Amino acid sequence: MKIAVIAEMAPAKAFIPIIKKLDAEIIGLTHGHGVEELMGQYCTEIHSIGKSRGQGAQKRSNAKIASLVFEDIWSVVKSLRGKNVDLLLTCGNAGDVRKGLAASKILQTPTLHIEQDIYNPIEMIAFSNIITVPSDRYKDFVTKKYGFKNVKVIGGYPMASYVSEVPLANVDDVKARYGVDDFLVLVFGGDIKGADIPNIIKDVETLERDVLVVPFRFDTDYVQKCVNSPKLRVLDGYVDLPGLMKASSGVIYAAGMGLTIEAGVLGVPAVKVAGFHRQHASVDLAGELGIEVAEIGEISRAVSDMKAPRGKWLAEGGEKAVSNVVSLVNNFENEKVPSSGFGSFKKIWNARKEFR
Repeated sequence: MKIAVIAEMAPAKAFIPIIKKLDAEIIGLTHGHGVEELMGQYCTEIHSIGKSRGQGAQKRSNAKIASLVFEDIWSVVKSLRGKNVDLLLTCGNAGDVRKGLAASKILQTPTLHIEQDIYNPIEMIAFSNIITVPSDRYKDFVTKKYGFKNVKVIGGYPMASYVSEVPLANVDDVKARYGVDDFLVLVFGGDIKGADIPNIIKDVETLERDVLVVPFRFDTDYVQKCVNSPKLRVLDGYVDLPGLMKASSGVIYAAGMGLTIEAGVLGVPAVKVAGFHRQHASVDLAGELGIEVAEIGEISRAVSDMKAPRGKWLAEGGEKAVSNVVSLVNNFENEKVPSSGFGSFKKIWNARKEFR
């Protein structure tokens, strides 16, 4: 069996424990910094099909965004054309999913999508042959909300399995590398806008503590310009985030499901910054873990109260989810059904308008 996997950083961590249990030839399609380093050893071949667009305060024009998206879609088509791929796997709700599923329609490649965000999915998953969700509750929601006909419950988050098994850097080595002992980590992900960053940094600076800042989805230079305190250090390039988090005294993250899972499994005290996705599966999960979701302006207060999350159950659910996805892949010909199609596409498109 020949399987293509397209992934940004967090989805890559969900796919690795699945790939390790599959007897298949894997073509990796990477999207963003550090993904090739992470997935390379598990793939028979690997291609970059674009990158996460670093964000500043200014948004690109719709024409520019469309041009970049079509460029990346064409990169996927060129990477897979003529390779006789049996199945494409996607996960999450970032741009890599949209590009991979658009290319799969062009190439007529069957797809399986692992949905974790639930309330704000990418509209293109309407054309997946199978969509998985973590729980029966979420299956009921997406079936009623979007009219999906092909939903499978896998019982957890595959990424949790990866995080529970990943070798972590020695805590003392991490502290020595960055020259800090007692420090916090601040991560900027996909759940905020560039214009929010100055206010978040201003709030965090009031803590007067050493903070290592990981820009992730945002332009490093833009983030650096927002920093006024010498206690905040902006990191550039690839960062071993799980190791950095485990060595820290706590994590402040303006991000979604990936960071919530990592904080939960690692048991690191954490605060999630309330972003523009007010209804989101990561908000649900943060509540289940005991991670406070703090408004900008309340971050420093929340940090003083933060505790280690209650996340031991995540790893067990992750193992179950991995096994269930592997079973779906191995029995794909029997499990797949026609995609939900344009009706579901339109429902998701209309639901996403509030985030545009």
